[in-house]
Amino acid sequence: MTWTELVMAAAPTRGDQPAVSDVRTGEVLSYSAFVRRVTRAAAGLSRQGLRFGDHVLVNVPLGATLPVAVHAVAWAGGVAVLAASGAARFMITQSHYDSTVAKVEQVYSFQPAPGAKPFSELIGDRTLEFGPLAGPAIIVDGVRTFRHDALASDLRKLASRLVIDKDDVVISAVSEPFRGLRLVDLAMTAGAHVIVAHEPSVVGCRVLAAERRATMVVAPYDVAKRLLGDPILRVVDERAIVSSLGL
Repeated sequence: MTWTELVMAAAPTRGDQPAVSDVRTGEVLSYSAFVRRVTRAAAGLSRQGLRFGDHVLVNVPLGATLPVAVHAVAWAGGVAVLAASGAARFMITQSHYDSTVAKVEQVYSFQPAPGAKPFSELIGDRTLEFGPLAGPAIIVDGVRTFRHDALASDLRKLASRLVIDKDDVVISAVSEPFRGLRLVDLAMTAGAHVIVAHEPSVVGCRVLAAERRATMVVAPYDVAKRLLGDPILRVVDERAIVSSLGL
């Protein structure tokens, strides 16, 4: 399986069950909606001229829209660049962009933004059935490029090391988008539900854990160490999510 196929794998059995819930916006992304949006947006990107290896700036905060944006680009054969500036064929943003620093040909936005087209315009009736097996997939921090096969292999290893079950409710209180994306990838391979916290705080995590009956929380070290000792909640330092990638 490819990287994105691994993340999609639980969709046939999980269907309309929630995959990602964004506390900040209230949006809930189901497994079936994830597959539908990714494969149709990928087809839309291809229709608009995206070619294999083209760079796409992705300036989207961690939440329900980030995995859709990144995996749509990857499924279409593009390279998702997690940045708000630079040169690329396309850009996907949440609500705004600065044309003085983002040198792009086309911009798509999840929310209305001057000079940008709605991301929804990419989602038509046609789907892109197959994604790439190899080649570059994502660029992090402007310098680190990760390939499809490396991301897929690392995700399999991560799943065997940090075991997550389909019944788990996982609080994501991580500090930056790529770590959050990898956590969503990992949880979705198992069919779990990720709750994206508004901010990585001890109080916020405890409140969310109680409200959502969470079974696991992934947070920065200083937050994670203060959450240890809960008899029900598994606590994981966010660095464990990306350490095997050298980050």
